[in-house]
Amino acid sequence: MTAPNWLYENFDPAGSAIGYRVTRKLDEVQSPFQKIEIYESTDWGNVMLIDGAMMVTTRDNFLYHEMVSHPALFTHADPKHVVIIGGGDCGTLREVLRHPGVQKAVQCDIDEQVTRMAEKYFPELCESNSDPRAEILFDDGIAYMANCAPGSVDIVIVDSTDPVGPAEGLFNKAFYDSCFRALKDDGILVQQSESPLVLLDLINEMRGEMRKAGFDSFQTLPFPQPCYPTGWWSCTLARKSGGFDFREADARAKPFTTKYYSADIHKGAQHLPPFVAEALGE
Repeated sequence: MTAPNWLYENFDPAGSAIGYRVTRKLDEVQSPFQKIEIYESTDWGNVMLIDGAMMVTTRDNFLYHEMVSHPALFTHADPKHVVIIGGGDCGTLREVLRHPGVQKAVQCDIDEQVTRMAEKYFPELCESNSDPRAEILFDDGIAYMANCAPGSVDIVIVDSTDPVGPAEGLFNKAFYDSCFRALKDDGILVQQSESPLVLLDLINEMRGEMRKAGFDSFQTLPFPQPCYPTGWWSCTLARKSGGFDFREADARAKPFTTKYYSADIHKGAQHLPPFVAEALGE
């Protein structure tokens, strides 16, 4: 690839596509689980694809990583022990460890090659990998949660790919049962929950499976994400009981900088557009 060309991900459920102008392929590896590709783009930095699906770009990854982490961490009263299932690019781990009160953050991703590619082509996402509070495991996240000690975790973040292939088992009652058991009574489960524009049925199905596992209250937060299908994404928080008021004063006084997340963004995301609220029964 010697001249700029266009790289597309077609998304059949929406009848749409995401595309980037790229200059060359930087790397490709077929792991035991999936194909990982890295491209250099003209305007969006490096681009990572997994099995042909856009995962990360240098330019816009902060949107996802900040929203899948900070709302949950500022909603919990005092999060100390966080588990990230998936998250192999390490961007979510970096955001979690910005919180000085976190004492331990375990990241468990089945595919070591995702992390190795991130270290090489997205080093800024991996800058907290050597933090002494971080534990990075390459293992089956489903098995990891099943073996967690009951009531030992404050927040579980499921930073997964779409519910197919290696991630398929992260969207059902059996997995949520393990999360429910591992969480403390005031714990929070948060999972990336796809596009609220075209995949509301999936969000409802996720909530239904979480409810079967014992979770009582839910909150879905939408946010922009240009590199994902439709450009509009979401994460869903679940709790055993209680609401989703967050530590607004702490969010406003956070001792670190963010590019997208703020207390006002958090408050705004809590107010769903009418068609989303209606579809989710809120």
